Amino acid sequence: MHASSTPAPDGADVDAAPGPATAREAPTTSATPARTVPDGTNTSPPTSPVRAVRSRVDVQDVRPPRVHHPSDLLGATLTTLLAVVVVVLATYAQNTTTGVAEDVQGFATLLRRILFVPVNVLVGFTTVVVPIAVLTELALRRLGRQLLQAVLAAAGAMVVVAALHWTFLTFGSAELVQGLSVRLGGQWRLTIPEYTAMLTGLLTVAGPRGRRRSVAWSWNLLWLTTGVVLITAAGSLPGLGLSLLVGRVAGLGVRYLGGVDPERAYGDALLAGIRRAGVEPADVVRVPDPALDADRTLATQDALAMLPPATPAQLALVRASGDRVYDVTTDDGRHLDLIVFDGDRQVVGMLTRLWRSLRLRGLEGRSALSLRRATERAALLSYAARAAGVRTPQLLSIAEAEDSMLLLQESTDAAVPLSDLTREDIGDDDLQAIWEQLRLAHAAGIAHRALTADVVLVDQRPGAPRVWITAWEQGDVASSELARRMDTMQLLALLALRVGAARAVASAAAMLPDDDIDGIGPLLQTVALPRRTREEMRAHKEILAELRSALVARIPEADVQPAQIVRFGARTLLTIVLTVVAVFVVLASVNVAQIGPVLARSDWRFSVLAFGLGLLTLVGAALAFVAFSPVRLSVWRATLVQSAATFVALAAPAGIGPAALNLRMLTRRGVSASLAGATVALVQVSQFVTTLLLLLVLTVTSGVQSPTPFSVPPAVLIVIAVVAAAVGVALLFPGVRTWVQRTVGPTFRQTLPRLIEVVGQPWRLALAVFGNVLMTMGYVLAFDAALVALGQEASLVQVALVYLTGNTAGALIPTPGGMGTVETALAAGLSGFTGTNIGVAYTVALLFRLLTFWLRIPLGWVAMRYLQRVGEL
Repeated sequence: MHASSTPAPDGADVDAAPGPATAREAPTTSATPARTVPDGTNTSPPTSPVRAVRSRVDVQDVRPPRVHHPSDLLGATLTTLLAVVVVVLATYAQNTTTGVAEDVQGFATLLRRILFVPVNVLVGFTTVVVPIAVLTELALRRLGRQLLQAVLAAAGAMVVVAALHWTFLTFGSAELVQGLSVRLGGQWRLTIPEYTAMLTGLLTVAGPRGRRRSVAWSWNLLWLTTGVVLITAAGSLPGLGLSLLVGRVAGLGVRYLGGVDPERAYGDALLAGIRRAGVEPADVVRVPDPALDADRTLATQDALAMLPPATPAQLALVRASGDRVYDVTTDDGRHLDLIVFDGDRQVVGMLTRLWRSLRLRGLEGRSALSLRRATERAALLSYAARAAGVRTPQLLSIAEAEDSMLLLQESTDAAVPLSDLTREDIGDDDLQAIWEQLRLAHAAGIAHRALTADVVLVDQRPGAPRVWITAWEQGDVASSELARRMDTMQLLALLALRVGAARAVASAAAMLPDDDIDGIGPLLQTVALPRRTREEMRAHKEILAELRSALVARIPEADVQPAQIVRFGARTLLTIVLTVVAVFVVLASVNVAQIGPVLARSDWRFSVLAFGLGLLTLVGAALAFVAFSPVRLSVWRATLVQSAATFVALAAPAGIGPAALNLRMLTRRGVSASLAGATVALVQVSQFVTTLLLLLVLTVTSGVQSPTPFSVPPAVLIVIAVVAAAVGVALLFPGVRTWVQRTVGPTFRQTLPRLIEVVGQPWRLALAVFGNVLMTMGYVLAFDAALVALGQEASLVQVALVYLTGNTAGALIPTPGGMGTVETALAAGLSGFTGTNIGVAYTVALLFRLLTFWLRIPLGWVAMRYLQRVGEL
């Protein structure tokens, strides 16, 4: 049996299968009697494999010469991060790493006597035999390019290890060198074994263990040697770990940059898989996929253009699945669709689904962790949908070939995807038939989870139209109610893009109960749509608003407010990263030797005073809130709300917690959402204006009656001038002015009417100003008390400027409660303005934050529980 080869332009390889089939045997699906589905289609089984094998089969395909696996790039990135973690642990957890070395030191001499082969001999044997065996097998298999890549990875790993060794000895700290060292001959020596990195890089490129016998036993020998070296104290644990990781990074990097020979099923292997699936093919033609083949050579793209044209349904199947699709013609003239799942692409799909399942609340199905599991899941969903009466292509058989899984299914003949139909082409009967197919699936508890315009096919034959739903790979059996609601929302959104919001809602209302329609509104969000629909929706942003309006027009009491379906976004990730970095910087900057004597001379009475002043700030914030409130509020209850905000600050950036609780309290008191929002915005604006005015006053009077010489550093003045000039120049551009107006305008328009009303009542304005000044000066005096508690001196003007500038700068970075950033800004300001030792400045900042932030959190929790119990929150 030989596959025919069609010459491609410019020498492109159009499916030339170079050798005999090497596919692994897989169980085949036995022939089953023909049966009839509800639409009357006869689904006969595939051609029996006992037919005579054809002497020649035309396979029109394009085999890529090299494949760059995204999983290699991902693996190299993660391994690099892990190597960095090892270096950090070797530096900051050296007591543990050196402790392990000391623990095994006592056994080392005994183990060396027990081992009948000296450690050096074992290492030398591994270093010499493994490369010879692996490279010899690659040469015998005529894998010359892979052989060169393996040698390059091994050499690169050794060069990197040598560079790291020199860098650590030259620039590394004593802690780092100690953590990577082991005691040899009575002396500590830095050990990062080059041979370990070399062998790891070589074996990483040489190929998978399951396909190379020499690679399989070489890995085993390497692990054995590494274990012996470790337990005989011939190498340090961090050094061996770093060496292995460096070799792995080098191997994965070379594999990704140079590409590897595809392990996918092509040519004879593909034909062998089709036959094991129970079909004798006459022709096998690849369905081109522009999205996958756009990055290939011009010759390969020309070869793709020469392939016979595919049907619209087959092209849609390629777009929907993202996998290879073939049109298989059997020897009795039937056309079947062959979907090929490739193992190297499964990694990317798995990571994408895993990310969405983590980020979204219940909107993404379970992610298959292997190629076989993904194939079995696709088969299960196909069988389940077919059994439920849904018109979907019948899955005929499954087979395995190379690193690919083959799914053979019936063709959808003349069906056309919705993506290829215009608004005029889609009639009301088509819409009704589409909703009917989804209703059948949901009645059986099956959810699709990825409904796009490419998976819904319409066969507009005379009489009743026939609708197909394909690509069930991401679906669920025994699905949740939320998953089925998501299907309904996705179908409504894609129909609205095709026929308009009004017709889409009308068609849904004609087929679904009102309860199902009512549950669509909160889920109508772009992030909840499949990727292809999201892209279309971004180009027609008005569709979502039109859908919500159409839903309300159909069911006036329908809830269309977007639900919270995103667990975290970019801002949350930024907050987490900045918090970790800030905490690390603070902890790494504290010098115990410097702050020890300062703490010994500290005065606890001023610490108690700082804590009391911190509590006084809650009263000031409550007074400002009471002053601006449109309803009568108790100062005590308002103070409790500000106290509860100190607990909420653990999970919200600075200033967000009090605003959210103030808004909640007002709405619970019956204030409308718009008026409550205006009031809260006015409170925040007034606090910001008060801070700016205090900064201005203190800057102007900074030299008046100051017991210590004080002047603003020239660098600070230069920075202020540069920032002011940059802002002024930016505002000269119309685009920037438009952005500023769009950003600031809503807040200004929201707060202006409420501000005019408050100005008409002077006592409210005076109370608000007094509360804001009390809150700000309470923090300033608390910071001054923390400074005095540690025996440091500075004028009140200096302290106020340091606190106001430091707190404002730290709060600009969105960490919970300003954690880490406020401490750093305060310490830097205190050291820069007053000349305080940086270690002592950090201690003052930490003491201040402990007294005015951390110690108030338990009180905030108690206040929160009380307010929830009495119904205020």
